[in-house]
Amino acid sequence: MKLEFHHINLVADDVDRMHDFYTDVLGLADIPQENFPRTQSNEKAGYSGKIRFATEGSMQMHLAERDFGGAFKNKRVINPVERGHIAFRTDDLDTFLSILDRRNIPYSDYGTTFAKEWR
Repeated sequence: MKLEFHHINLVADDVDRMHDFYTDVLGLADIPQENFPRTQSNEKAGYSGKIRFATEGSMQMHLAERDFGGAFKNKRVINPVERGHIAFRTDDLDTFLSILDRRNIPYSDYGTTFAKEWR
């Protein structure tokens, strides 16, 4: 099983202002929203908050609108858009989740809630 760093997620009430800081002030490149097709959100599930993306070439930053009710709406315990998170990518998610289960480490599997192409 391969595990690699994927992104840092920061949350804020003004995503555009935060994105402008990282791109205009620090000089990171914008990653177009079209590169991350989103899953449709509704009143019972999903996430409809604003998301912007930036990179310095290898590391990604996902800048998301804060949503205190995200976990509750999606019937999960951990809320990735309340305080932010770091994310890793693996080539074998089921094996990784089984490791967490064996060690009794809690997690929230959001499936494709935030992006159509990622679980």
